[in-house]
Amino acid sequence: MSARRHTISVLLENKPGALTRVTSMFARRGYNIESLAVGPTERHDVSRITLRVDCENQPLEQIEKQMHKLVNVLRVQELVPGESIERELALLKVAAPPSARAELMALGEVFNARVADLGPDSIVFELTGSPEDVDAFEELVRPHGLRELVRTGRIGLTRAARGANRSRPKVLV
Repeated sequence: MSARRHTISVLLENKPGALTRVTSMFARRGYNIESLAVGPTERHDVSRITLRVDCENQPLEQIEKQMHKLVNVLRVQELVPGESIERELALLKVAAPPSARAELMALGEVFNARVADLGPDSIVFELTGSPEDVDAFEELVRPHGLRELVRTGRIGLTRAARGANRSRPKVLV
């Protein structure tokens, strides 16, 4: 993983325009958002945005300062590798002539991918896993003919258990 890429979790008030303010701030500053996932939290009035951002370590502090100024932002936290759990959902439509189906099904089983749809010449796999697992599965089925692919983008939380070697998560705001 590059030191330039960071996963950031943002809690914000669930109000019109809040998401636009956050994403506009990144665009104005020239940061590339590689993935973006937004959804409700355990509180009906709070949403969580999970962003995968390409930036230098130095500007990460700048992101913190800019996010802190935004209306509706409650908390900003970097999801540090090893101290957090990150997952993605992917749907992959793969060419599957009869001669390749057994091999594709075996690959799916190794990755715990579910067959979401089965057609006469293709299979749609549903896979939930770490972004690295999704990448690996995609690369293994690509030579068979990857017809379509959609990924949700990363979501994540800090780990539930903190051992003696684990520090507290880095809260930016």
